[in-house]
Amino acid sequence: MDRTLRAALLKLHGQQALPASHFTAAQRSALDRFARQTGAVICQRQGRGDVYRVSDPRLFDIHLSALSPQVGMLATDDLPLRAQHIAHARDSKARNHQHECYYPLLKAVGEKVLWRQGERGCELPLSQLTHQFGAASLCIETGDTWQSGQPLWLVENQALFDRTDWLPVGTQATLLYYGGQLDGRLLAWLGQRPRASRVVLFPDYDGVGLANFARLYAQLGDACECWLMPDWPSKLARYGSQRLWQDTLPEFTRAVPQLPEALGPLIEQMRQTGLALEQEAVWLPAE
Repeated sequence: MDRTLRAALLKLHGQQALPASHFTAAQRSALDRFARQTGAVICQRQGRGDVYRVSDPRLFDIHLSALSPQVGMLATDDLPLRAQHIAHARDSKARNHQHECYYPLLKAVGEKVLWRQGERGCELPLSQLTHQFGAASLCIETGDTWQSGQPLWLVENQALFDRTDWLPVGTQATLLYYGGQLDGRLLAWLGQRPRASRVVLFPDYDGVGLANFARLYAQLGDACECWLMPDWPSKLARYGSQRLWQDTLPEFTRAVPQLPEALGPLIEQMRQTGLALEQEAVWLPAE
């Protein structure tokens, strides 16, 4: 209710009067209740419709400031988004509260893996940083031009980021750990321009993992692939989990129509067996 009333009062703030048509039905209901309780606002008939008018400006400002402290402040547009939300509604999560920048955890596999930002001439020598510190990060944001000449592999479980001997022999690539769900900022960043020679997602073979690939595929199309581990049919049959399949079945069902034909055999075996498989099975013997 506070959110609805706040939106209505902010519309009315600084206006002599506003037609009722400028407010949603919920806002009109909130304004009517506010008018009855405080007398700071009145609704009057004007012409063929109603208008809302501030009848007690001092009382109106007191209530509006209680709901939205930013009223009367200097502009806050140059502040971090969550600080703006606190000023707007005393709540950092009152609106879209996602931070503008995203800092993925990166690791080089192989030598001379490098990221460049052409416009600024910046370089991130990822192989060197991985050798010295174990991993690195990069601030990615809308409009930047970071690119790598090697493939970019995305993994959702830390074990595969920590130990990379599961990758195909001779791999020269960047490994990115995303922790369960692909961040929307990362997806948008990947979709803006080519970021790597190839984008490869290795998810869990369950509903969540396939839903993540569906989101990636929607952005990149055939410029990305979902990696299938060697001997995956045998491993799915031997190590697959019925509980994991059942827990993520809704996501699986929604994702399947959005997936490319290349994943047809995996999808069919998962359906037939009622099993899902976690990434870490890549280290287990098939038989």
